[in-house]
Amino acid sequence: MLSRESEARYGYLAAVNSTTLADGCVLDLGGGSMQLVHVADRLARQTGSWRVGTVRMSERFLPANGPAKRRQLQTLREHVAEELAQAQWLADARASSANGRLVGVGGTVRNLAAAAQRAAGLPTFGVQGTVLDGEALEELVARLAALPASERASVPGIKPARADLILAGAVVVQGALEAGGFDGLEATEAGLREGVFFERLLAPGAAEGERQPLFDDVRRASVLNLAGQYHFDSAHTRHVAKLALGMFDELARLGLHDGDARERELLWAASMLHDIGMSVDYDDHHKHSRYLILNAGLPGFTPVEVAIVAQAARYHRKGMPEAGPMRELFGEGDKDRLDRCAVLLRLAEDLERSRDQLVRGTRLAARGEQVELALIADGESLVSRWAANRETDLFARAFHRQLAVAA
Repeated sequence: MLSRESEARYGYLAAVNSTTLADGCVLDLGGGSMQLVHVADRLARQTGSWRVGTVRMSERFLPANGPAKRRQLQTLREHVAEELAQAQWLADARASSANGRLVGVGGTVRNLAAAAQRAAGLPTFGVQGTVLDGEALEELVARLAALPASERASVPGIKPARADLILAGAVVVQGALEAGGFDGLEATEAGLREGVFFERLLAPGAAEGERQPLFDDVRRASVLNLAGQYHFDSAHTRHVAKLALGMFDELARLGLHDGDARERELLWAASMLHDIGMSVDYDDHHKHSRYLILNAGLPGFTPVEVAIVAQAARYHRKGMPEAGPMRELFGEGDKDRLDRCAVLLRLAEDLERSRDQLVRGTRLAARGEQVELALIADGESLVSRWAANRETDLFARAFHRQLAVAA
């Protein structure tokens, strides 16, 4: 049996090691209580526990069978607000940082995020990184409250095992959002089990005050962990990443894109993961890579970022990139980001066809409406030049220039 302090700590470790949360709070909602942890500079600063768990609140405030009345919901909201008013640091945590976020762990949070995904018509490949905003949560509460507990599982995304408790959980989460002034709740699929694992993996035997069990870079660790699970060809994969990033930087220097650091990171991730589908089968391995990326997930990345990485890996061999089933996630500029990532990954793969690092690097030069690509190689690179010449159409779509591969 975990103490409240241990439960809060493991929830905090799960959240901070599976998201990019640096400042804000971690919420862990269980059946009997809710724990909140104030996080600043990725470290746990304050912890609180309130007896407002889903079972306790359902039994005390909501009807066992019929729909919930407006007055019953209001009484529950008032109770949660009174309880959380005891924690001034909750409001202070949000007010002290413009980047403050609320990250939630636990089954109730995951279920609410899944229901919000379904209601918005978004693709479902897990809820990691999904943000449940106040408006979506209010719509979900209204929909759940109008149904008897026995019928709430009819709401897409709500699991039957949680149908009788999910309404109370949603109202409690609303209370936490309001008390802290947060815009939304970000879900993570990591939980207490992962928190225990992180403590033992990242700081085994560390005494109090010594090294904290935190990844230095959650996003980087996430990519390398997934790549490592599938025994990737390290030399080839890392060289593809080096070539792709080199061309990305050169094209930014030439003014053909703005050199966004986040986009560069997505290109690196796609490069590191593009071949993991070979663990399934070489044939169509680009499609297998996409499947593994989407279904394994990349903690620390947003859903649309995971989609861009997966789709770039999907198109690293052939075809014109498209969002496909991920289109509902894509916002302004995301299709262009996918095109740029896909063509640079594909070019890097072309230049490394021999898997022996023959092409050590590239030089790019802008000449009017044309970009000339010269290869720095340790030997004859005829095959690499031939392969790169096949990417002219996609390059033109991504960078609005014609690609010419120098002899």
